[in-house]
Amino acid sequence: MANSKIALITGITGQDGSYLAEFLLSKGYVVHGLIRRSSSFNTARIDHLYVDPHDPSARLFLHYGDLSDGARLVTLLASIQPDEVYNLGAQSHVRVSFDEPEHTGDTTGIGSIRLLEAVRVAGIKCRFYQASSSEMFGASPPPQNEETVFYPRSPYGAAKVYAYWVTRNYREAYGLFAVNGILFNHESPRRGETFVTRKITRAVARIKAGRERFVYMGNLDAVRDWGYAPEYVEGMWRMLQVDEPDDYVLATGGRYSVRDFLHTAFEHAGLNWEDHVRFDERYLRPTEVDSLIGDASKAESVLGWKPKVHAPELARIMVDADIESLSCEGKSWIDVPSVSSLSGEMSR
Repeated sequence: MANSKIALITGITGQDGSYLAEFLLSKGYVVHGLIRRSSSFNTARIDHLYVDPHDPSARLFLHYGDLSDGARLVTLLASIQPDEVYNLGAQSHVRVSFDEPEHTGDTTGIGSIRLLEAVRVAGIKCRFYQASSSEMFGASPPPQNEETVFYPRSPYGAAKVYAYWVTRNYREAYGLFAVNGILFNHESPRRGETFVTRKITRAVARIKAGRERFVYMGNLDAVRDWGYAPEYVEGMWRMLQVDEPDDYVLATGGRYSVRDFLHTAFEHAGLNWEDHVRFDERYLRPTEVDSLIGDASKAESVLGWKPKVHAPELARIMVDADIESLSCEGKSWIDVPSVSSLSGEMSR
């Protein structure tokens, strides 16, 4: 372990954080994760990776902290001395950002500059990854790439634009190896249950099992470029392995509507989606983003990154996982209250 690279991941308990921790551990890294203090356990996605820190073989270590506490970030960085920092922490639910715009701006936007400033103040010579988002493009017409003008349509998108530019500023002002990964929608069985893809696949499983009849949805015409999260975290890592820092789009280039995803997911389970989907205007955004489709040709040519899983296969993977989870109810962290009581929204 003496020669192992050390990584710090904020947002390690989320979908991307858990897959990234797995990936880095498989590469021989020592991984440190930032988690928020809570009265209940919130580490379910990474419990299978955890080894008691008293065990000499332990390579995953968790620390209480928050992107709202700059002093704590400086202290942690100084003690951990990471080679790589991955800032995945954020309030990442787009629809919720309209209800909690100040909180979203503080964690998703200002939280990024707190972490960048902590790196600078602590004098850490590390490589820094900022999780940027296709939501920054918003109303700009597709396909979108690294040169596309930002036109965010939500407080979340606007906060990500701020984080993007401060990351570039710290790169240019202080010589920090800092990159922005502009990731289009990427999903998995670990996606949060209130995000639209997971809401759909959980509903399919519960309807197939006779536990529900309907799922309530908002805008079915929104078009997204959906990829598979485990492939995208490898792209994050690749961005920090090149000689010079730069910004990259990760996307599949696919064009798939929410209606298309519904059709594929229900059909995979032998169901007709139109029999089970109902409209609820509460799930509409005040300002909609019609179409996000990425052009990742730069990532392919420079990083050698190319996705293999596209939206139809992704939908089938997620449906199968939720059906399996339901059959093992009581044994899996995935099972939570009925999807009909949860909101649904686009992930970043």
